[in-house]
Amino acid sequence: MLDQPEPASQQTEAIIRVRGLAKRFGTQQIWTDLNLDVYRGEVLGIVGGSGQGKSVLLRVITGLVRPDSGRIEIFDRDVRELNLEERVDMEARWGVLFQDGALFSSLTVLQNIQVPMREHLDLPQAMMDELAFLKLTMVGLRPDAAHKFPSELSGGMRKRAGLARALALDPEIVFLDEPTSGLDPIGASAFDQLIRKLQQTLGLTVYMVTHDLDSIFSTCDRVAVLADKTVVRTGSPMELRDQPNHPWIREYFCGDRARAALA
Repeated sequence: MLDQPEPASQQTEAIIRVRGLAKRFGTQQIWTDLNLDVYRGEVLGIVGGSGQGKSVLLRVITGLVRPDSGRIEIFDRDVRELNLEERVDMEARWGVLFQDGALFSSLTVLQNIQVPMREHLDLPQAMMDELAFLKLTMVGLRPDAAHKFPSELSGGMRKRAGLARALALDPEIVFLDEPTSGLDPIGASAFDQLIRKLQQTLGLTVYMVTHDLDSIFSTCDRVAVLADKTVVRTGSPMELRDQPNHPWIREYFCGDRARAALA
């Protein structure tokens, strides 16, 4: 059986609150009346079938996509009430790792990591170099990766470089979009361990969109299930496996693949 993460400490503070969220693209209704809490210091996995809007929800919460209706509070602030300066300050408190790292192809790894620093800080180049090398070390990349371009990296190295960029400003929240997608099982397991280690060491809150059962059972404190155009259930991975109350949850957490993951 896979090692289970330690349960998150008594969670009382919701660092992200989503209430009554709705989103439509053309004639396709993605969600109606979606509610979700993300607690400080937890690793929350977001799962659901194809077309349920897992990645869209990440983009809505981070302000890249506008919802049709609903309220989002982050750090006890309604994001609709923020002016531009306040919004920029808030965005400096989180980092995002998109699928495959989403690195700028014309920049080296070191330059990619420094992009958030240039946007939000006023630091001399020598200090930015020092900080960027520190972030490289934190995610397990060798110093010689700093001057390589994304095309010269393996898939796993690109994800680690993207994670280093997400950590550039010492964020309180890290958003991960399918962080182990495309990795072989050994690479995926190593990345799961890295995420958990960084979360525990830095006290991060991690919001992770994933479909990887191994990641869910080894890394997540809680899981939120998207189905039927809303969040139908939240709970620990074992609670969802042992008490499935929805057909999709039963198929996903109690099917052959789930049994193999826990073998």
